[in-house]
Amino acid sequence: SPPHSLFDEPLAIAVQGLGPRQQVTLRTSLRDETGELFQACARYQAGDDGELDLARCPALPGGSFSGLEPMGLLWALQPQKPFWYMVKRDVQSPFLLQLEVFEGHGEPPGRLLAQAQHKRAFLRDGVQRVPVREGRIRATLFLPP
Repeated sequence: SPPHSLFDEPLAIAVQGLGPRQQVTLRTSLRDETGELFQACARYQAGDDGELDLARCPALPGGSFSGLEPMGLLWALQPQKPFWYMVKRDVQSPFLLQLEVFEGHGEPPGRLLAQAQHKRAFLRDGVQRVPVREGRIRATLFLPP
């Protein structure tokens, strides 16, 4: 996928260059604006061609979710601090999502095979954010390009 996307857009995740039917663990993580860590992981098995496409390959039991969930590594993000929720106040800065591929299905994960970063933005390029203050009214106007 591209190195950035909007937060509400689907994200296609795929891994190439694995061995035939190789078992791997994928992990996503991000830190919210307070610095709290959120993570999700899933176990997969590559196809006969050594490719893993989350839109076609179901996650195996033992991770944050199982089954065919192309966006599972995003919706399953959980805080490391109990009862915490993701904080996002500044919509002008994106979340930086870390994606990692580990060898095998062990705990702790095996050798790191690949990693990538992906920016999840809340505003499309060119959108203007205008604060509105009129009497007792406080609002924000977002103007498209």
